[in-house]
Amino acid sequence: MSDAGVPLLPHGPPETVLAPEPEEAQAALASAISSDDPIAAFGAACAMWPVCLEAWAGLGEALESSDATPALAYAAFRAGYHRGLDRLRASGWRGSGYVRWRNPSNRGFLRALSGLQRVAALIGETDEAERCALFLVQLDPDWPPSDDA
Repeated sequence: MSDAGVPLLPHGPPETVLAPEPEEAQAALASAISSDDPIAAFGAACAMWPVCLEAWAGLGEALESSDATPALAYAAFRAGYHRGLDRLRASGWRGSGYVRWRNPSNRGFLRALSGLQRVAALIGETDEAERCALFLVQLDPDWPPSDDA
C-alpha cells in the first residue's frame, strides 16, 4: 500500500469533457427533433451510432413525452447512461470528478442521467431516482442547468 494518498489538485476535482458526437450523427439528431416520428428517427440514430449519447437521450425524451409505457423511456435513458459511463472512462474519468453541463459534448450523458432520474421516480424506483439526483450534483455542482445554458 502506498503512502502517497489521493492527489489533490489546487483547483478541485478533475473535469472530464467528452468528445463531440460525429457530424453525421449531429445532422441526424437535428432532423430527428423536427421529425414527424421522433421516436423512429432517434431510434434509427441509436442503431446507426450506438455510442451516441445525444441519440439515447433524445430517444428517451421522445418516449417520455409520448403515450409509450414509461419502461421504454427508462430503458433508453439507462442505455444512454451506461454508454456514457463507458465513454467517460475511455476519456480518462475514473469514477469521480466533474462532468459539467457547460460543455455541450457532455449534455447527452447528463440528459440521459437526468431522464433516468425522472422516469425512475415515475415508476417507483425511488432509490435509483435519489442516486441519480445525487450523482448529477456530484458531476456538476451547478445542476440543474439554467434555461439559457
